[in-house]
Amino acid sequence: MTDDITLLADRELVVEAILEDETAKTDLFRRLDEVVESPDAILASNTSSIPIMKLGVATSRPDRVVGIHFFNPVPVLTLVELVPSLLTSTDTVERARSFVQDRLGKHAIDCQDRAGFVVNALLVPFVLSSIRMLESGFATAEDIDHGLVRGAAHPQGPLALADLIGLDTVQAIAESLYAEFREPLYAAPPLLARMVHAGLLGRKAGRGFFTYAT
Repeated sequence: MTDDITLLADRELVVEAILEDETAKTDLFRRLDEVVESPDAILASNTSSIPIMKLGVATSRPDRVVGIHFFNPVPVLTLVELVPSLLTSTDTVERARSFVQDRLGKHAIDCQDRAGFVVNALLVPFVLSSIRMLESGFATAEDIDHGLVRGAAHPQGPLALADLIGLDTVQAIAESLYAEFREPLYAAPPLLARMVHAGLLGRKAGRGFFTYAT
């Protein structure tokens, strides 16, 4: 464990997993590009929605930048999205695939470099729709989640899932998706924005759509 980025100088693979903020991520990739010495080292991002191209061009090695997107909770969920940009080399993708599948024992799927990739491009509009349903008074949070767990065999309801992800992260993903596609289904509902402003961010804050022991 370290908070000294210079100690990453000899790494062959660095996976960035900081907050879902494009400016913060591009700044970090610029620093990693300066610190990590090997020109063959892979700089990867665990971003949920930010295009990999934007991170790659912040470095002098966009051919070695790739998305390696894990799913929460990482020790439990086996899926990883591999996301190359238009400039990512085939060698980088295959080395990342080998790391994910052979070293970590997870299942990799290939995604195009579009905001949201595969899973969040489908999942986030669904979560946002559940927030709009709650916001309209159509159903309670409990009934929405019970409906999807008991009626559609989901492992947890969409509002509990939003709390697990973090409402600030859900909002950031929604904003990234809307900026890319300009489709209303990706627009964050006002209720989500108000809850983020209030610091009601879900499990990590002890309160979101549901209340949690802290």
